[in-house]
Amino acid sequence: MPDIPLTTLVLLCLAALLAGWIDAVVGGGGLLLLPALLLGAPQVPAAQCLGTNKAVGIVGTTGAAVTYVREAPVPVGTAVRVGLAALAGSTGGALLAAGVGNEVLRPVILVVLLGVAAFVLLRPSFGTGAVSGPVRRARVVTAIVPVGGGLGFYDGLFGPGTGTFLVLALTAVLRLDLVTASATAKVVNVCTNGGALAVFAYQGSVLWRLAALMAVFNLAGGTLGARTALRRGAGFVRGVLLVVVFSLVAKLAFDQWA
Repeated sequence: MPDIPLTTLVLLCLAALLAGWIDAVVGGGGLLLLPALLLGAPQVPAAQCLGTNKAVGIVGTTGAAVTYVREAPVPVGTAVRVGLAALAGSTGGALLAAGVGNEVLRPVILVVLLGVAAFVLLRPSFGTGAVSGPVRRARVVTAIVPVGGGLGFYDGLFGPGTGTFLVLALTAVLRLDLVTASATAKVVNVCTNGGALAVFAYQGSVLWRLAALMAVFNLAGGTLGARTALRRGAGFVRGVLLVVVFSLVAKLAFDQWA
């Protein structure tokens, strides 16, 4: 483990705790966890921060997924298929990432996020109630191929906000309420994070001792976040979703123009 002051180590663990909570509720925990690692350990190469981020994040994501599956009606089979499609898509996106500049993607994503925020604000009923009865096969296929493959591709190509986009897409396509969509997204995230972690581990880009310490706090945050979302319901998740979307807009705008 790199030489990190005790105060910084405590702050990294608190960041892991909060990131786990945010990610479990609505996705987007990486928006906090990765910058915390980059700032808290500036002497560590970026690749190792990315790998350590995945090693920490997958623990909290798995804890949240298990909590959701135990306590909510999660379509696990569909979630795993979407996750496998996302894993394939992220591989393709990663292969093309070197040829596309972030300065091209950021303005596009900013516009999309602002559109998402406007939609959620203008549609107060969005994601507050699931459609009863079985979901049509066409919608399941749409969730697997365009949503899973497409968002996986985006994750490999660019990344920020993938979990949040996934919650929104699953809500719209499968007509889930926001709590069930968040639960389903966690199962998908376990699949995609597992593939990414395997690559980073093979490359030797994971600081395992630091990851193990932070993962304990991320697991606590993820489990607590899932229970909070289940207890507070879709209205609460909607509020957190808007906060995360606007935070992502602010971060991307800062990266683009600051």
